[in-house]
Amino acid sequence: MNQFACEVRAGLANPQKELPSKYLYDDLGSALFEAITNLPEYGLTRADARLLHRLAPQLPRDFSIVAEFGSGAGLKTRPVLAGLAPKTYFPIDVSPAALERCRRELDGLAAIQPIEASYLDGLDCVNRRRGGCSTGRGSMLILFLGSSIGNFDSPCREVFLRQVRARMKSGDALLIGFDLVKDLDRMLDAYDDPTGVTAAFNLNLLGRINRALAADFDVRAFAHRAIYNSSERRIEMHLRSRVDQVVTVAEADFQAHFRADETIWTESSHKFDAAELPEIARANGYQPQAQWLDEQWSFAENLWLAP
Repeated sequence: MNQFACEVRAGLANPQKELPSKYLYDDLGSALFEAITNLPEYGLTRADARLLHRLAPQLPRDFSIVAEFGSGAGLKTRPVLAGLAPKTYFPIDVSPAALERCRRELDGLAAIQPIEASYLDGLDCVNRRRGGCSTGRGSMLILFLGSSIGNFDSPCREVFLRQVRARMKSGDALLIGFDLVKDLDRMLDAYDDPTGVTAAFNLNLLGRINRALAADFDVRAFAHRAIYNSSERRIEMHLRSRVDQVVTVAEADFQAHFRADETIWTESSHKFDAAELPEIARANGYQPQAQWLDEQWSFAENLWLAP
């Protein structure tokens, strides 16, 4: 049984059924997420892009290597690469289609070496290569753009940030984005748009399980749902079963029983206060160096150094 099947089986066996959000991003899911970033309700991506254009000229110029977690097609990364002119750029993503598009979009700005892997496995690969003649021996800037750090619960976020820090050398840096708390309706609209693109993105996870694991989810028997958990300061995406039903996941040798209105929790997007971010940095071994805030959509980019 492969890892995907094991994690699906384990998640659907929990009292609160859940599936890891990383599996939302197959080729179709990645394309749907790219569409989400263009929706008027999803202001985060445009805020991120505005800040990257603003901060790129202010970044230190001693990074010969840039690595990016979850690069997608690399559309937001252009101003950073254009400003830094690094020798090598390592986009890290689980979608081969997104990596190929990234390679085409950013061709000429650096030697592009796509890595199809999870975040930490990809960073391990970068570290194996960075001492070679093809990468040079300068400092590395890691990009973690958008609000992907918000997908981690607090304990997992701290573990992840420390694992990244342990893989960094003195002089390396992390440029990381955090979405901030804002008006409730504005937050909910960003995860439940009226055109239904986010719903299609979420429901595609069931289609992916059908395709990859010989499951028999009736995708039409589930509905997308987004809620705000105020005590945890997070938007939660769920898939709600419309009816009582039983689903078989053949490759996981498992049956999941659903009651009407029971949900599968598929993603969390935590929101933050700008003032707490430097302390998060210091608590996990980084030295906060700079913070940039967008005025139109509450969002923060942060530069943290490895001292």
